[in-house]
Amino acid sequence: MFTGIVAAVGRIESLGDASPGLRLRLASPWDDLAPGESVAVDGACLTVTAAGEGWFEVQVVDTSLDRTRFAECRVADPVNLERALRVGDRLGGHMVQGHVDAVGRVRSVTERVDARVVDLEVPAAVAEVSVPLGSITVDGVSLTVVARPAPDVVQVSLVPFTLQHTTLGRLAPGTRVHLEGDLIGKYVKELLRPRLAAEAGPGA
Repeated sequence: MFTGIVAAVGRIESLGDASPGLRLRLASPWDDLAPGESVAVDGACLTVTAAGEGWFEVQVVDTSLDRTRFAECRVADPVNLERALRVGDRLGGHMVQGHVDAVGRVRSVTERVDARVVDLEVPAAVAEVSVPLGSITVDGVSLTVVARPAPDVVQVSLVPFTLQHTTLGRLAPGTRVHLEGDLIGKYVKELLRPRLAAEAGPGA
């Protein structure tokens, strides 16, 4: 479990075939990571397979490659990093599983006086659990849904601190991002699904 509060921005040092999947070696500021730990890399919960001073490795299996953009990554690409939540830690963002639901795309970026507003094209699975003033995770960053300008668009606002301390300052129209929908919204949706189907009737 994570909170979506990015602790560091790391960089990809190398990529290799893990058979199956992809092996990533990442530079990080942590020297005490241990094999078996979970780290959110751009919002995807991955298991540390090896670690040393200032670096760690993870394996991205084929099922994760299918629902993320890790296959598009290149050496030196920056990534948002967060270590797993410990009992007693401050929950500064929101409850984040580190399960990427889908890859979205930046539709537009607008500069405001005090923030940068980003419109994201999102798939139905994410749109259905996104409500104004609710939460969404974008590349591992906990953000508030500002508005829903269209059925397939979620709007978020990036404050200067977020722009300076995460990779989201690099977002531009067309950029692909990892998305995780609101955890509570997903549970409510699934719990209501049988009732809504029954009310819709046969063949609906």
